[in-house]
Amino acid sequence: MSTHPVTQFISPSAWALVEDKFSSFAKETLAKLVKFVEEDCIPAEAVFHAQVSTDPKLRWKSYPAVIETLKAKARSLGLWNLFLSKEHYPDVGVALTNLEYATMAEIMGRAPRVAPEACNCSAPDTGNMEVLARYGTQAQKDKWLKPLLEGKTRSSFSMTEKGVASSDATNIKTSIRKEGNEIVINGHKWWISGAGDPRNAVHLVMGKSDTSAGKHQQQSIVIVPSNAKGLTLVRPMQVFGYDDAPEGHYEVIYDNVRVPLGNMIGGWGRGFEIIQGRLGPGRIHHCMRSIGIASRALELMLLRVTDPVRVTFGKAFYEHGTIVAGIAQSRMEIDQARLLVLSAALQIDLVRAKGAMKDIGMAKAIVPKMVGEVIDRAMQVHGAEGICQDQPLAALWAGIRTLRFADGPDEVHYQQIGLQELKKAPALHVAKAKKEEREKALFKSQGVKSHL
Repeated sequence: MSTHPVTQFISPSAWALVEDKFSSFAKETLAKLVKFVEEDCIPAEAVFHAQVSTDPKLRWKSYPAVIETLKAKARSLGLWNLFLSKEHYPDVGVALTNLEYATMAEIMGRAPRVAPEACNCSAPDTGNMEVLARYGTQAQKDKWLKPLLEGKTRSSFSMTEKGVASSDATNIKTSIRKEGNEIVINGHKWWISGAGDPRNAVHLVMGKSDTSAGKHQQQSIVIVPSNAKGLTLVRPMQVFGYDDAPEGHYEVIYDNVRVPLGNMIGGWGRGFEIIQGRLGPGRIHHCMRSIGIASRALELMLLRVTDPVRVTFGKAFYEHGTIVAGIAQSRMEIDQARLLVLSAALQIDLVRAKGAMKDIGMAKAIVPKMVGEVIDRAMQVHGAEGICQDQPLAALWAGIRTLRFADGPDEVHYQQIGLQELKKAPALHVAKAKKEEREKALFKSQGVKSHL
């Protein structure tokens, strides 16, 4: 059995399935990441939250200093931009496959508020960097991608709209039009992650540029500097009471915002194509980080139920059968989900995101729901402490519950997966008819009368 340190946190049998697909570089990087997350990131979580200002005037104008300390160490260890595969982005990528990164994302998920950002692997920057790396011009890469890759700025992806069923991206109404040598943007967005971050430098805004084109060619994506005239941050949206300062999920208005024609990404009418390429790997990143969150919640549950002080009705918590069953259920669900996500990550490596959409969709639909249930069990054994600020569980649950909307709600994935399964029905009917003919012939040859 492998002695790699990752087996402290993921199933040794799951590691055995993928270990031979990891390069020496990936194994070494993963080992360094495990140590960094456990010894630096998790201890820094409380410091991070303590450094978020409670002064309303400063809450959105400063950022916890501990992050820069962590980023410097991560970069010195080579734990930087791990999500960018050199195979797909040879000029800026790291020599890791999606499968290798998926396991690393799970480890970073154990400290979800600090570890991904410390390694410059946090959303929405990861997806935005991929968009700019794949579709951006050299000028766009130099101006916007380079500082993101260096961790000097942050970004937002601006798609979801107020008053619109944004689960179907073709519904968006923000206007993007050409006027002379400029692009003019008008729209009302909300839940724009990272827009409140004082380091935010750029929004990638999706809108409609040609309503007469085909359904999936009407949209375009344009680069909008966060300090552009006409861009207004209206308010941070609260997620179950959390404002997620100082990054937030903002309501944003673009009122006659003007940018140069050179700020169009990939060309007019390619917005839908771009977001499909952006969302696939991003969904897997979310799923693996979420499994890391579930593992952390289960560990907190184990610590709680084995605390000798916790005794109810004459028994330690762990002596109650319902508690033991909940622990077992959580372990089985986590390990099942991990295999599904690893399979999806491998498919992305083999056939790219477009060819792996079914695997990605299944993971995206199953994982957040599973993680929410694992966290819920952990909260339950913590009693009132589990739903307050003295434990990370309530905030983790709020984030995971939100993930069942982000990157496509559950219903969209169920619909897509179900429709793909239904495509098998015609071939199944043909196979059934052939089987019945063979069965009929066999009855006849054996001299046996069918009961039908």
